[in-house]
Amino acid sequence: MKKIIQYAISDTVVMTGRVMKQVLRSLDTIITVLLMPVALLLAMNYVIGGAMDLGGVATADYMLPGIIIMCVLSGVAYTAYRLHVDVQKGIFERFHSMPIAKSSILGGHVLTSVVTNAVSVIAIVLIGLLIGFRPAAGAVGWLLAALVVLLFITAMTWISVFFGLITKSVETVGVFSYLLIGLTFTSSSFAPVSSMPPALAAFARHQPMTAVADSIRLLLLGEPVGSSFAASIVWCVAIGAVFWALSVNAYRRQQR
Repeated sequence: MKKIIQYAISDTVVMTGRVMKQVLRSLDTIITVLLMPVALLLAMNYVIGGAMDLGGVATADYMLPGIIIMCVLSGVAYTAYRLHVDVQKGIFERFHSMPIAKSSILGGHVLTSVVTNAVSVIAIVLIGLLIGFRPAAGAVGWLLAALVVLLFITAMTWISVFFGLITKSVETVGVFSYLLIGLTFTSSSFAPVSSMPPALAAFARHQPMTAVADSIRLLLLGEPVGSSFAASIVWCVAIGAVFWALSVNAYRRQQR
């Protein structure tokens, strides 16, 4: 059993290296994943932010969690695309004929997504610091915020894996990311829920993007998180578990 686990880990590392090389060779992926959130952060901070009432919170401080969410959603869309291309080109079938752990095939894509999106988030935070983001969190606050971000990345990655496996064309493989971006804009990511119409506010209060955005924001600003931290953990774990199960089922069906 120990050797099986060791082989699975070793094979996953190798598969991760393979996918990572694809990412590093794709300049358009790097530019899109980083530049789009950065452009949005600059626009929100310097163009739109001054016209918004954020309850006395600085624009960069309020907007950064929403930009982090957008950054992750852009990144996982490319995970779905790379996975879809592997399926359509028959690369999965080639791997299945090799003496490697079958779990490593999906594991390589998942681990690459987590690593690359984590690096993108760090870049966004550093840029935020340059334009006025001023966190007041201590070490514990940063660690808890990082935990939320990593769980969110993992949950969104499993959504992307599922859609990468089930979609039939390149044109539709990234549709899920637009639906998730829609949830982001109807959450507290870029505007307080209290400023929304009653029906929209009720929806925004009870959806995952609000829980994640509020949790990251309050943790980094050193403020009491209330129930938002627990809600963000529950949402991320539940979403990740559901789409992990759906992805594994879809993957097994493809092997038949």
